[in-house]
Amino acid sequence: MQPFKTLNARVVALPNENVDTDQITPARFLKVTDKAGLADALFCDWRTANPDFVLNQPQSRGAQILLAGDNFGCGSSREHAVWALASFGFRAVISTSFADIFRNNAQKNGLLTIVVDKETHRDLFDLVAEIPNVELSVDVATQTLKLPDQRAVQFPIDPFAKMCLLEGVDELGYLRVREDAISQFEIRKS
Repeated sequence: MQPFKTLNARVVALPNENVDTDQITPARFLKVTDKAGLADALFCDWRTANPDFVLNQPQSRGAQILLAGDNFGCGSSREHAVWALASFGFRAVISTSFADIFRNNAQKNGLLTIVVDKETHRDLFDLVAEIPNVELSVDVATQTLKLPDQRAVQFPIDPFAKMCLLEGVDELGYLRVREDAISQFEIRKS
């Protein structure tokens, strides 16, 4: 996993609320265990049914921040939803709330979930509508989302998840980096 320290990136707005993991990645794509190619599965049913869907638009290509409606990632535990978002190129998702399982899966796979208050959320949607190619800055170490007007918005993040994102490791990677210290502890303890 790539370390996640800072990000300056364009934003794609998806105002839909209560987007569940089956909408993010339909069940028929759950048979794969390889993350490669899951970008095509991302919102597949919505993209196929609606040629004007935001992710079908040329300006969405290369955007790394998804601005989503409230309660994003609800529904079943589906790591494929996170894999598809990351495979499409997203590094962060901003919302007013996330389903707990989705948020945990995201952070374990290097996708940052940023929770903002409702007023900031509205301001961000207005900003993207006004300036479609707007870029935001994210700093994981300071837990700050910086807007183009230089306003800094703090966001919460679990301390362990933050450390893993900054180091670019998942839970297993965290243990592997500390393997020698763990072995030494076990020797001293015996």
